[in-house]
Amino acid sequence: MSEDRIGFGGGCHWCTEAVFTSLIGVRQVEQGFISAPPPHNSLSEAVLVIFDPGTIDLQTLIEVHLHTHASTSEHSMRGKYRSAIYTFDDQQKLVCEQILRGLQGDFSAPLITQVLPFASFAASDARYQNYYASNPDKPFCQNWISPKLQRIKKQFSSVYQSAG
Repeated sequence: MSEDRIGFGGGCHWCTEAVFTSLIGVRQVEQGFISAPPPHNSLSEAVLVIFDPGTIDLQTLIEVHLHTHASTSEHSMRGKYRSAIYTFDDQQKLVCEQILRGLQGDFSAPLITQVLPFASFAASDARYQNYYASNPDKPFCQNWISPKLQRIKKQFSSVYQSAG
C-alpha cells in the first residue's frame, strides 16, 4: 500500500474533517490549522489528509473538496477559512494546478481556491477532534456537515463511506 498526503482548507475544519473522513482510501485526517509561506503565513482552518492513491486519486479528493465548500466565494471570512490546497512538493503543486484548471468547467463562477506550499500545521484542541463523529446530532452538524456528507454520498458514491 502506498501513501501520500495533501492539505485542504476552505471552511470550518469540523466540516472538512468529516468530509474527508467519509472517503474510501483516506487513511487519516488531521484537523487543525495550516499556513503557507508569506504572504499566506497566517494559520487558517484546514486538514491534513493521508490517503492511498491506489484507492482514491488526487483528482477525486480535489473534486470533493471543491464541491463541499464555497470554492468560488471570496467572502469576508477567507482569512480564517482560506480556500486552498496545500502541497508538499513542486510536482504535486503542478498536478493540483492542472486538476483545478480541468475542474473549472464544473463551476459557473471562477474558482478562488489557491494551490499553496505547505509550511506548518497546528492541531486543533482535542475537544474538537472528530467533532462530527462525536456530535452528529448537534445543530451545527445537522445544519452544515450532514448536507455535505449527503452530497458526497449522492455525487461521489463510489468513494463514500460513513464519516467517522
